[in-house]
Amino acid sequence: MTFGEKLREARKEVCLSQEQLAEKMCVSRSAIAKWETDKGMPDINNLKVMSKLLNVSVDYLLDNEEKISFNEIKEAININDYEKNGKCRDKKDAACYENNKDANAIYALVRNKKMTKTEWIIDFIIQPGVVDLLDQTKEFAGFYLVEKGTKQYLVKVTNEFIVTNELAEKVEPKKFVVGNHQYKKLYQIV
Repeated sequence: MTFGEKLREARKEVCLSQEQLAEKMCVSRSAIAKWETDKGMPDINNLKVMSKLLNVSVDYLLDNEEKISFNEIKEAININDYEKNGKCRDKKDAACYENNKDANAIYALVRNKKMTKTEWIIDFIIQPGVVDLLDQTKEFAGFYLVEKGTKQYLVKVTNEFIVTNELAEKVEPKKFVVGNHQYKKLYQIV
């Protein structure tokens, strides 16, 4: 992912528009747009402010080591067309399995938000698990690690879409991190 793509993704994760982020950073909206399209880079002071506002590290924004490649496939589905069977515990499992029948392995995953120190404190004070619950309710989906030959794919299944991203580097199904989320293996389907 480029700096601009990471910035746009992180901004959307915290539910801020370009205008809102620009206002909080005391810069113009066009500066944010320029950064998100990789037509410019913020100075170090703006990077520091940006990382705090977006709950990501400066290293994350600037690091070129990719976990997800640019190969993303988004297919429309109707989740009601799938029925749970065999090791498929629900319709999302079945949709992932049906669309990846040639897989060597399919692992159902649980996704958790990597929390900042502030989020940990809020989570502890309000109710343990509330920050992660809020993150999960924003995007009600099933997540899967699919292995085909030497390639691995992170698959997200919603009621309307299957989104498949090829991973740029091999991960261990037991536990891995992509972006601001940690994934853990729940069970194996195939």
